[in-house]
Amino acid sequence: MRYPESHKQAVRARILEAAAEELRRHGLSGIGIPALMRRAGLTHGAFYAHFPSRDALVAEAIRTAAAASADGPLAPSLSLEQSLATYLSPEHLAHPERGCVIAALGAEGARQPAPVRSAFAAAARGLLAAIERKLHPREPAPEPSDGALHLASAMVGAVVLARLVDDPALARRLLEAAPSPGA
Repeated sequence: MRYPESHKQAVRARILEAAAEELRRHGLSGIGIPALMRRAGLTHGAFYAHFPSRDALVAEAIRTAAAASADGPLAPSLSLEQSLATYLSPEHLAHPERGCVIAALGAEGARQPAPVRSAFAAAARGLLAAIERKLHPREPAPEPSDGALHLASAMVGAVVLARLVDDPALARRLLEAAPSPGA
């Protein structure tokens, strides 16, 4: 029995959502295709009906995760202050599987094959562009301003460092120390 194209698209979206979450939770090498497919409620064999390779899936999952951030903590409807409060929150810190793909996996991205590195590069540029638009909503620059570069670096760095330390008080201080837009 053949399924309509809409079914295949829905299944692919389900695989990408599961992969985006699991990769952010376990790392790029922390989970294999069989486990990802089980998480999506499918068999390992179904994978090849949707993706030509693991790298293709990982690249698409990174794009899916980046889009979720663009629609979540960096949504255009949120003010810069609201975005910062969400991004630099204990909730984001505790749940990398639902958070920023750059903060969760960015350090691994540079060591990946070209398609995956390209997806990370696009995610990083998207993060910078979102912050630029929040800093300069009336006239965002075509390239990120120094302020956007500074703020994005501080945001991602604060989350990465806070996840690394084994002291909750220090983790909280790292999140609080990230500069505000006026700093």
